[in-house]
Amino acid sequence: MSEVTRRTVLATTAFVPLAALTAAAQETALTPAQMKTLEAFIDRIVPKDDLGPGAVECGAAVYIDRTLATVNANEKPSFVEGLANVDTLAQTQHKASFADLSPEQRDELLTSIQNTPFFARVRRLTLEGMFSDPYYGGNKNFAGWDLIRYPGPRLAVSAEEQKMSAPPKPYRRSAYGSGSSNGH
Repeated sequence: MSEVTRRTVLATTAFVPLAALTAAAQETALTPAQMKTLEAFIDRIVPKDDLGPGAVECGAAVYIDRTLATVNANEKPSFVEGLANVDTLAQTQHKASFADLSPEQRDELLTSIQNTPFFARVRRLTLEGMFSDPYYGGNKNFAGWDLIRYPGPRLAVSAEEQKMSAPPKPYRRSAYGSGSSNGH
């Protein structure tokens, strides 16, 4: 039997938080059907156009799903209920699920609920998912940052960069890790 030393205990426990973070980053809250409704919803909040990607392409649904599984888990029941209500409204008005409606029908339905707390919450989470640090599951491939020309977090800038004579070069790194790997 090998002796357990203080060094062994410290070395093995150092990896526990990292493993827990990795597992938490992969947790999901929504079913595939709920994700389909959510993607159809956020696609109309920020649709893809000739200026760039929309919320779906930026991974905002992934961000929302992960936050509902972790830090916003207390919101999951009301959020799921809100998605179900949107689908019920679509069925009542158009005899189809929300995801199966045309973009014009989706816009009409969302306009009718735009003053509700649920719509406001989905909109807020969508924007967070588009423009937050990619570490959290959204802003896939830094597409949201590119859309608003945010160069990324920097610890310091050179004197030449401070002159603002040219747009800053993108710094494609999460504040929480290197590279563009963001769990997608």
